[in-house]
Amino acid sequence: MIHKKTLLATLVGASLCLPMAAAAKDVTGDGKDLTLRVAYDADPVSLDIQEQLSGGILQLSHLTFDPLVRWNQDLQFEPRLATGWKQLDDTTLQMNLRKGVKFHSGNPFTAKDVAWTVERLKRSADFKAIFEPVESVEVVDDYTINLNTKKPYPLLLNLATYIFPMDSEFYSGKTENGKDKSAIVKNGNSFASRNVSGTGPYTVTQRQQGVKVEFERFEGYWDKQSPGNADHIVLTPISENATRVAALLSGDVDFISPVPPNDLERVRAAEGVKLVTMSGTRIIMLQMNQERVEAFKDPKVRKAFVYAVNQQAIAERLMKGFATPAAQLSPKGYVGYNPDLEPRYDLEKAKQLMKEAGYEDGFSITMMAPNNRYVNDAQIAQAVAAMLARINVTVDLKTLPKAQYWSEFDARAADMMMIGWQSDTQDSANFFEYLTFCPDADTGAGQYNAGMYCNPEVDQLVRDANLETDRAKRAEMLQAAEKAIYDDAAFIPLHWQDLAWAADTNVQIEPVLNVMNFPYLGDVVIKPE
Repeated sequence: MIHKKTLLATLVGASLCLPMAAAAKDVTGDGKDLTLRVAYDADPVSLDIQEQLSGGILQLSHLTFDPLVRWNQDLQFEPRLATGWKQLDDTTLQMNLRKGVKFHSGNPFTAKDVAWTVERLKRSADFKAIFEPVESVEVVDDYTINLNTKKPYPLLLNLATYIFPMDSEFYSGKTENGKDKSAIVKNGNSFASRNVSGTGPYTVTQRQQGVKVEFERFEGYWDKQSPGNADHIVLTPISENATRVAALLSGDVDFISPVPPNDLERVRAAEGVKLVTMSGTRIIMLQMNQERVEAFKDPKVRKAFVYAVNQQAIAERLMKGFATPAAQLSPKGYVGYNPDLEPRYDLEKAKQLMKEAGYEDGFSITMMAPNNRYVNDAQIAQAVAAMLARINVTVDLKTLPKAQYWSEFDARAADMMMIGWQSDTQDSANFFEYLTFCPDADTGAGQYNAGMYCNPEVDQLVRDANLETDRAKRAEMLQAAEKAIYDDAAFIPLHWQDLAWAADTNVQIEPVLNVMNFPYLGDVVIKPE
């Protein structure tokens, strides 16, 4: 264990005692077992890695499963369960699979598990839009597959970073209650949401939703070259920013994410801990529901809302400069980033547009936002509500914990809703596919488009870009799509959220961090005290 002490963190006059899960068992009896105690702002909502497409689930995926390939820190592809690949023709990518890999159950990993997994991904409400281009997975032999697409598709390797092969034998059949073990039940209770058999570095030994998740190193893990040496990981969700920081500074936990902007300097100056920061690619936005509010169907009203929100002030005052004001979906460096688009705060312009649209006296709306998912999310929502009041819009704001917020978001329960999105494929098209495409439950398009915005011409432009293998031509198409939704005021862009992590100086976190914000904790190295 890194720390053998259990401390009380005192915060704002109140005493906080963290869960005793930090005390891990010494399975060898030699006192050398190492436990990494992690505090995130929230824990995974499920153990089913295909139930929800979110940062927490992706972090869980990399702990308990392995992808076919993964991104390295330079955003290049690193072989994992796929050892090599080649493009056979415009619509076929052949991948060679790693031999000698076993699932936690003891079942051997083979090509059939990849084919089974992709078919299940195509049934997942959250993943099926991403995998819509994949027509089939052909099992060539036990350790070779062909990924077949319907049309030429330039992002197959990007998709492969989200193929975490599942144990097809373990997840097939019926439970004792006659339920299908392969069922995907969103926000519900299923076999896969409670049981895990992956190929990853850790098994789940205990889970109390909202309290803790405990992991133990998988003795049969295939990657003997991994430098990771943590025998146990204890994940404790601590939603309160100040409490999470206090837990690290007092020694009750060893690694925290995120570090709130208000505490960056405090953590940087603290003895015995280190701060690591990185530019982020997650867009934070507000969506205006055109089906709930008639006024939102008018582009002038949507533009008025965009002009009324001062992104620069939010980034400087609330985020303490730890954010980049946004005017589009794609961050700088992405293929679709359009350098001609800039934030457009102009209060007088906003008032004029409201007058032209016939809403000079304003109207009332409801707004929902999480209060523990994004950095300062509740405070940002409050600030936006105050800004909209200046164009006579009355906002009834409700903020909720992440665990409760997503079911409300899925139900489109408010007139305006906050969401943050990081491209799952590290490509601009992904933003459009989930956030601005015309919602289609059958295909999964627009799965997180709570504004119900719909522009078929933009959708088609993005779809055409996804068939274009010439990078320069594809960039022009995606930049044109950014300009179109900018002109249409499809949503209210706020900022790209920067990233910050902090850890005990004995925990070597730098090599496992990345802009996707799911650290590869299976490779983390701890220096014993």
